[in-house]
Amino acid sequence: MVQHSALSPVPTLRTSRLVLVPLGPEHLEGVWAALGDEESNRLTGTHATFTREQVAAHLERIGAADDRADWAITSSDDGTYLGEVVLNELDDENACMNVRIALVPGAPGRGYGTEAMTAVLDHAFGAVGLHRVELSVYAFNPRAQRSYEKAGFVVEGRQRHTLLWDGTWHDSVLMAVLATDPRPSSDAPAPTS
Repeated sequence: MVQHSALSPVPTLRTSRLVLVPLGPEHLEGVWAALGDEESNRLTGTHATFTREQVAAHLERIGAADDRADWAITSSDDGTYLGEVVLNELDDENACMNVRIALVPGAPGRGYGTEAMTAVLDHAFGAVGLHRVELSVYAFNPRAQRSYEKAGFVVEGRQRHTLLWDGTWHDSVLMAVLATDPRPSSDAPAPTS
């Protein structure tokens, strides 16, 4: 049984280098800057454009949802915003959620994504009671795929031509991890509110 109380309020998760805090209005500047980065948009397949007001309204609204959890990934050293990680698309009956992550320019390649993802998976399986967490990654992003594999995800298949970017079609790779799969444990202590 999925524990909605473990999704809302969104708990703070800690690792050796990161603090994952509830994503909210105080992160507007970091989120807005990331949305303005062309490479970040390509890696996430973001075609849409948003106004600053739309982003601010989204950040106001998400904290009250009990069917998702949105975290800002911040440095434990100085609180620098490094990106976001989100559990969403809750399927209660099948104890399954989607996960997505986006790091700010300059943050990829330092292990932050794997570290944040591992902490979120520990929470998803341990506190929320999920059985499955899934995601899709574009085939042109093998670095992200390797990071997900380090966190315990397994490739389940390939979806053809899921993204049209600059006139070229790109495939995506479907990945998932089950509560019963072996995966690395995080060094994250119990979540705090």
